[in-house]
Amino acid sequence: MTHTGGCQCGAVKFQTTGAPKFVANCHCNSCREATGAAFSTWVGFADKQIRWQTTTPSVHASSPGVARGFCVACGTPLTYAGEAWPGEVHLLIGLFDNPDAFTPDKDVFTEDALGWALPAKG
Repeated sequence: MTHTGGCQCGAVKFQTTGAPKFVANCHCNSCREATGAAFSTWVGFADKQIRWQTTTPSVHASSPGVARGFCVACGTPLTYAGEAWPGEVHLLIGLFDNPDAFTPDKDVFTEDALGWALPAKG
């Protein structure tokens, strides 16, 4: 199983192999601020499952133990890597050429979620 994707301008491109470790919607304040979205959908892979086909992302240490990757040319947010999940890179779902290939199966950090951003419980 191979998936490809990249930033908006095409300066950063990647290929993943194998099944992702997870697909999840993150509602934390940090992801919301980093992406400008109500929540972020991440597709997590082991480092060895990702091959950067062009340049690698530039990195910003957004908080202690957290590195967020972005394209220096167009500013597209790309990755999350944190000490809490060593050996993993999390890619935003919208970067993939076929994001429909992935379906989130959980919501995390829901205590930070915007009131309208979670499905109604019933």
